Amino acid sequence: MSRITVPTPETAPAASQSMLEAVQKQLGVIPNSFRVLSLSPAVLQGLLGLNAALGKALDLKTRERIAIAIAQSNGCDYCLSAHSYIALNLAKIDTGEISLARKGASGDPRANAAVVFALKINEERGKVGDADVQTVKAAGFTDAQIVEIIAVVAENIFTNLLNIVAGTEIDFPVVRTSEAA
Repeated sequence: MSRITVPTPETAPAASQSMLEAVQKQLGVIPNSFRVLSLSPAVLQGLLGLNAALGKALDLKTRERIAIAIAQSNGCDYCLSAHSYIALNLAKIDTGEISLARKGASGDPRANAAVVFALKINEERGKVGDADVQTVKAAGFTDAQIVEIIAVVAENIFTNLLNIVAGTEIDFPVVRTSEAA
């Protein structure tokens, strides 16, 4: 049960309603996480803006692999469930790759470098070493893309924290971080 109010689209603050309608139009549903975010129109607008901007950065498969790795690492069942669903159904990542992402890896060498680096950023709170940066660069990532990886990690840390604190009810097929990948 959610510890923070989950408004309906109709009871959300007026300033959030058009943004929720846009989410509905884009996804076909308004996930509970967005409904919780709608309590603060400023926060909802900020996250939607960041999400849209990052959608023009790294490819969807890389972003979803990172999101899964971060959700697993941070113990966020809501985000793990949501991103596993998105990975499978929108990014078309197979279940074996989703399982690897939960372990902080990928079968694709370039994607593996991004996921390993992202997970290290999360677990070390940004205190990565020169070798970590060189490894991701050697896999073909530019400095700009490294900044994008950091932004995807930060975005996912935020949503993980939000959903853990809120106790957001999972409205995707449930995947538990406590269960084996």
